Parts: sequence; C-alpha cells; structure tokens
Amino acid sequence: AAATGLACFIFRFLRRPQIESRLSALAEKTGRTKTYYAREAILEYLDDLEDFYLAEQRYADIQADKSETVSLEDMMRDYGLED
Repeated sequence: AAATGLACFIFRFLRRPQIESRLSALAEKTGRTKTYYAREAILEYLDDLEDFYLAEQRYADIQADKSETVSLEDMMRDYGLED
C-alpha cells in the first residue's frame, strides 16, 4: 500500500504542467523518455536524502559520545596522503 501511495504521489507531481513541460522538452531534445529523467531525478534525490540522514545520524552519535572524530591530519597520514 505504501508503494502504491508513493507511486500516486510521484505521478501527480510529475503531471504538474511546469514539470511535465520541462520533462517533455528535455526528453525531446535528448531522445530519452520522460520516465528515464523522472527515474534519474528520484534516484539522485534519494542518494542525497540518504547522505543527509547518514550525516545527521553520525553527528548525533558524535554529540552523544558514541562515535569519535578523526582530524584531517590524522586521516591524511593514515591513508598516506601527506605532502
């Protein structure tokens, strides 16, 4: 049911005139489908969202002393990236 709800939301969102016209223009210029670009945009957004939530969790872990930070100098040394 959740997947169906998400699909309906995405479909309604993509059917907005401004978005539909931009997708149509892009698809026409490149020979790809509107579905291709919609899928790519969603995947890019999900990647960014996952990164954001991971960073937010890591920050909370640091604040709660559940995780430690590493200085840039130490990281550079550990990976042999010193000048």
